[in-house]
Amino acid sequence: MTLDPQAQLILDLAERSARPLLESLDPPAARIQYAEMVAAAAGDPPGGVEVQDGSIPGPGGEMPTRLYRPENVTGPLPILVYFHGGGFVIGDLDTHDIPCRRLCLSAGCLVVSVDYRLAPEHPFPAPVDDAWAATRWVVDHATDLGGDPSLVAVGGDSAGGNLAAVVCHLAKQDGAPALVSQLLIYPGTDATGGMPSHKTLGHGYRLTNELMDWFMAHYFSGGGDRRAFNVSPLFADEFSGLAPAVVLIAGYDPLKDEGRAYADKLRGAGVPTEFIEYEGMIHGFITMGGLVDAANEALEQCGVALGRAFG
Repeated sequence: MTLDPQAQLILDLAERSARPLLESLDPPAARIQYAEMVAAAAGDPPGGVEVQDGSIPGPGGEMPTRLYRPENVTGPLPILVYFHGGGFVIGDLDTHDIPCRRLCLSAGCLVVSVDYRLAPEHPFPAPVDDAWAATRWVVDHATDLGGDPSLVAVGGDSAGGNLAAVVCHLAKQDGAPALVSQLLIYPGTDATGGMPSHKTLGHGYRLTNELMDWFMAHYFSGGGDRRAFNVSPLFADEFSGLAPAVVLIAGYDPLKDEGRAYADKLRGAGVPTEFIEYEGMIHGFITMGGLVDAANEALEQCGVALGRAFG
């Protein structure tokens, strides 16, 4: 396994830049810098997608959302409820706009991207509460959105993948809604930091141990059990009966071991699970489609897999 040259270019550009480390900034400044970093690497948005900004009610007030629909498609469509990455501290609808557009096209579905509340202003469990409320709202209002309430999936990358996985456990615990798939892109599933890849890949590959510690310090500023299932779904007591999964990991990502372990837990419980590894990639690569070819390839692959789940 070797680092992809385009991923190496991303690392080289970051090293040569004069930007401070994200973990050296306060959260508002880090959000601005992260958005600038994503914009520089994201590339041009694909055509063929109708986009509508809106909001839905949440536990802390109105949550901004962005609805994506393939152009010139009629009839009720499947729906993906998407939660962006960013360590529960950074990221928004704009940073993950292009991945949502590409998933909309490749899966042939509506995508509802949710701008959940962020830490430290809104620490755990606020993002979980928002993700769960948003999912239930989308199911209840699927017809109004032009979607099929029987074909709703959840998905996300990194922290958003964590939220999607947790929502599936909550749905099983609650007995509803019946989700048809979970798309987990390099998800965080173990907040204890004990996986071997945290040690072997925690320096030099963009997502560092120091940055992860910074994220977690803000996320848990209000307290929380890091082994609870709604924090670390890897430690959930029960996996059988969860929604079928697509799990993608990157080979040079400190989160890769927990993503693989989560896929193994799902498979071991009889949950249909498609496992994808981009061996030469780094964490966060799906937002780098302007510089990294694998970003768009991965989103196409994930969307096609999601389309199969939708039937």
